[in-house]
Amino acid sequence: MQLRLRVAFTLGLAVILALFSGCSREEKPAAEIAEPESSGLEEEFLRHAQALEDSKNRYFGRQQITELNLALQQASLAPAQRSKGLAQLAFHHLRLGEGKAARRAIDAAFQHEEALSPQEKIQLRKARAMISLREAETENCVQRHNAQCCIFPLAGGGLHEVAAPARAATADLREILESAPEDEMVQWLLNLTAMATGNYPDAVPEPFRIPPEHFEPGEAGSGIDPFVDVAPTLGVDTFDLCGGVVVEDFNNDGWFDILTSTSDPRGSLRLYLSEEAMRFRDASDESGVLQQLGGFNCVAADYDNDGDADVLVLRGAWLGTQGTVRNSLLRNDSIPGEGHVRFTDVTAAAGLAAPAYPTQTAAWGDLDNDGDLDLFVANESEKEIRGHDTVGDFPSQLFQNNGDGTFTDIASTAGVQNNRFCKGVTMGDYDNDRDLDIFVSNVGKNRLYRNNADGSFTDVAVDLGIAGSGGFDFAPWFFDFNNDGWLDLFVGAYRAQLQHFMRDARGEPHGARVPHLYRNNGDGTFTDIAREAGLDHPYLPMGANFGDFDNDGWPDIYLATGDSNFETLTPNVLLKNLAGQGFENVTYAARLGHLQKGHGVAFADFDRDGDLDLYHQLGGFFPGDRFHNALFLNPGTRNGFLDVRCRGTKSNRSGFGVRAALTIEFPGGQRQTLHRGAGSLSSFGGSPHNSLHFGIPASAKPVELRVSWPCSDTEQKFSGLEVSTTIEVIEGKSEFHLREAL
Repeated sequence: MQLRLRVAFTLGLAVILALFSGCSREEKPAAEIAEPESSGLEEEFLRHAQALEDSKNRYFGRQQITELNLALQQASLAPAQRSKGLAQLAFHHLRLGEGKAARRAIDAAFQHEEALSPQEKIQLRKARAMISLREAETENCVQRHNAQCCIFPLAGGGLHEVAAPARAATADLREILESAPEDEMVQWLLNLTAMATGNYPDAVPEPFRIPPEHFEPGEAGSGIDPFVDVAPTLGVDTFDLCGGVVVEDFNNDGWFDILTSTSDPRGSLRLYLSEEAMRFRDASDESGVLQQLGGFNCVAADYDNDGDADVLVLRGAWLGTQGTVRNSLLRNDSIPGEGHVRFTDVTAAAGLAAPAYPTQTAAWGDLDNDGDLDLFVANESEKEIRGHDTVGDFPSQLFQNNGDGTFTDIASTAGVQNNRFCKGVTMGDYDNDRDLDIFVSNVGKNRLYRNNADGSFTDVAVDLGIAGSGGFDFAPWFFDFNNDGWLDLFVGAYRAQLQHFMRDARGEPHGARVPHLYRNNGDGTFTDIAREAGLDHPYLPMGANFGDFDNDGWPDIYLATGDSNFETLTPNVLLKNLAGQGFENVTYAARLGHLQKGHGVAFADFDRDGDLDLYHQLGGFFPGDRFHNALFLNPGTRNGFLDVRCRGTKSNRSGFGVRAALTIEFPGGQRQTLHRGAGSLSSFGGSPHNSLHFGIPASAKPVELRVSWPCSDTEQKFSGLEVSTTIEVIEGKSEFHLREAL
């Protein structure tokens, strides 16, 4: 048998496989799984996991390793082909987390190095450098994990105690640059290895160096103290693959709890219940979530209006026809006052189990203003990408809440099927007409479905100039970044490589796609002001969220960055809002530039000291990309706050769709109004949705709060407010309830 190693021998470690090669047309999809009895949940999801592992799936399958090993046994194989095949074998082992096997394969590949062309030798050396970097990460950031690991620029506890792997990577990277000095990806990684061994910047030749001034805090960051990762000490640093996070008070005890999911098809959801004073208890087993395996993302809402947060778990993302595993609707059946949490899988009974489409994103909202929450599930349809209907036809779904615990898919009649490969969805009333509209970001043109208030929607994205350029757009959200009372729109662009980051760090034109910041003009139109707002930099955000971290009244942005390629080691990013005029990168001042791949992001006040902390679900999609999650404790500011919890009576109970405006007054009588909204305003971010957090500058005081309810079309006005308090507002009640004061 003659060997055919169809290898794109480039190693960016990912370039070897195309983005959508996860399931070719010839591959056999995972077996359809019937709705189980409640006792068979684990078995249901394990069957799906086994089908993935037995396939050629690019993320979890093992068939590639089997085929390569068989091919490499051919005695007639030419030395160059054998070297290339061994390098590809090393890649697959690294991807699956089999580091020792990857090392053996790459060492064997080097035995035939002389048979390769000069360019092929460079790629082989890159491969070995990547394996050394993974060994460095495993022995230091994983096995010797601490709160400073992987925080860019590496320093203190982030330096590698076991330095040999980083030194080995450095040797290969230096040798590559001797023959290919223009390789900016290698330049970037050389800076990282020098940092890991405590030799940056001196050990990096100046032409290849990230300028040290790149890490200076700048004017906006000069007054920001570092955040500290307390997850290791609190026991909430779940070690897993990428996934979602939801932060909610699931048992209504006044403290925020943490629910995480994982894309690992054999991995479990985890629930950590807060027990005051920043103590958490692992309640995964007793709550019933331990039997829920897999879940690329999760979104919470009180869909049954019973006063506690339920959870929808989303599955199958990036897996094509092998991702047709159902989602899970987990009804919160907790008993008030007991402190415990119990979830029941009601997916089938609710009408959400079939058909099962691959997805990573969904949004809740009362789209028909009838007092209960509807659900939009944005699926990954390949219909437009492939140009035919036979493979990957997974339209988006709009589930109308029937008010009795069941849902009906009305996407077709409503005109919102979005037969595109969707990566994000958000809801917000962009035109201030009292009903929620839907924005969908896609691989391809984006859509804005304007709510016609008659059960139908019209896509107006092209007309309004917000359809995008047809590239990769991920996390979107509606938020009022300039506090003018009109919802603006952020859309994260997902096209950047290490060379773009290297150029940007040097202050050179980078060539990467940048995010969109669509400013709402207040007349039904938008203007993209991303570049003038300071967002003209490469970021590569996957998950993301927004929140006022410094309590100055202006919502800031946190971007969780990276891609599936191991070598894409880029810092996550904190962008400070400059009073509605733009944003400035304050990542390094806040010490939030984590290099691990980021997905679920939640802003919440975990310790109830009045400022927003940050929980970040970390880890990649390949089995070898597991990492510890982080809980970054906010060091605090001099500013105050007002937290508003909304409870609907005619509108949905959790107040999704509520708009609130807080007027504050400064000494001298100057007034300013801050605007917030409750609900699914963020995508891939699991912050508490019914908690409206207003930061208040230290010199200001609250004067008046106006709350507008979507269903009853009423506005309530409240005065007598105090700084640094948490209040509850009930629809139809003239007085607010003081829940807590600091």
